Amino acid sequence: MKVLDLRCAHGHGFEGWFGSDDDFVDQNGRGLIECPMCGDRVVTRMPSAPRLNLSGARAPRDDAAEPTTQTAVAPAAGDLQAAWLAAARAVLARTEDVGERFAEEARRIHYGESENRGIRGQVSSEEREALRDEGIETFALPLPAALKDPLQ
Repeated sequence: MKVLDLRCAHGHGFEGWFGSDDDFVDQNGRGLIECPMCGDRVVTRMPSAPRLNLSGARAPRDDAAEPTTQTAVAPAAGDLQAAWLAAARAVLARTEDVGERFAEEARRIHYGESENRGIRGQVSSEEREALRDEGIETFALPLPAALKDPLQ
């Protein structure tokens, strides 16, 4: 099994597991690999170094004698991607998918004709604008196809 570092055309990095290099080339050529963040199917393999465990582990440093200072570190891109995926999964878990009926159902909820609940679905940009004109706030949340199906 080979673990490859991959990147989509939008710069999202992720890992892919393949039986061989030929499996990656075949699947990528048929458009079967997609970015888990944005669903992009333009995926390239990034250079990666083999992981070497030479069992030359060193003892941890004792930093107790050194003065402490506060520093901030920006989160790694992988951490941000994981947080975004977790947030998107939370939205999916807490909302009802009403599909193409989104605008109709949003209006029914807004005008008290249906129970107040979280919904999600698809609308055109024109329909989203019409909802906003009626005072119904919505937001677009692009989801990769991988999040729309149950995880394996």
